[in-house]
Amino acid sequence: MRRLLLLAIPLSALALTATGTGGGAVNASCAKADLKTVTGGKITVGTDNPAYPPWFAGEPPKGSKWKISDPTSGKGFESAVAFAVAKQLGFGKSDVVWTYVPFTRSYAPGKKSFDFDINEISFTPARAKVVDFSNSYYDVNQAVVVNKGTPIAGVRTIAGLRKYKFGVQIGTTSYNAIVKDIKPSSKPSVYDTNDKAVFALKSKQIDALVVDLPTAFYVTAVQVPNAKILGQLPTKPGGERFGMVLAKGSPLTACVNQALARMKANGTLRAIQTLWLSKVVSAPVLR
Repeated sequence: MRRLLLLAIPLSALALTATGTGGGAVNASCAKADLKTVTGGKITVGTDNPAYPPWFAGEPPKGSKWKISDPTSGKGFESAVAFAVAKQLGFGKSDVVWTYVPFTRSYAPGKKSFDFDINEISFTPARAKVVDFSNSYYDVNQAVVVNKGTPIAGVRTIAGLRKYKFGVQIGTTSYNAIVKDIKPSSKPSVYDTNDKAVFALKSKQIDALVVDLPTAFYVTAVQVPNAKILGQLPTKPGGERFGMVLAKGSPLTACVNQALARMKANGTLRAIQTLWLSKVVSAPVLR
């Protein structure tokens, strides 16, 4: 197991929005006994696999299906948030069941195998047409990662990036950031998983990778040690925020939002951020 990495996150990225991002029928009661979950008496949480730091941590036990980190450990930012939400809803740690859900399948239309999915999934109006989103549990910026010593490593402006080749995981808002904000002269290379996109950067098949800022710190510290964060993209009006995904019209959405509101009010969410996203290092903003 790789030793847990305490990542550097700008203070601006730790701001949380209270604006609702999902619908969901309002439940008459959010008491555990009144909640209709995938499995009675349990709450099922979906996420992708491998599960990467800083979002998840803890060494997967021998024979585990989980790779890199263990979501069931309660360690790592998103794992801790998921367990805290479950606790607010009346579920103990043993009542939380984790299931593997590929990233793009989490917000696809149709029946869900989970009660909520937590996997750095950004709210977008298009996604919200077919699934519910909870309120924000983390506000985030996109970042550009490059190999040290390459021509792009000296670029300081968005305009200067446009002649270079970018790579990105399919179905992510990072892709939108490339095509809409950076607007490179060539189409970005799109990969099925972030692992493959990271490998493309490491092997210099692409000049730059775009990922969310916390993931960028993990990429540069562990996955591609010769890489660096060139900078983060400017915050858009309204920002970009991660929300938990639920089935469209889920009665659980309002209850999850209530849980998050209590966690923000009583300091639980801030404490989880402090624990898992602790140190502050400046990542320059590209203009």
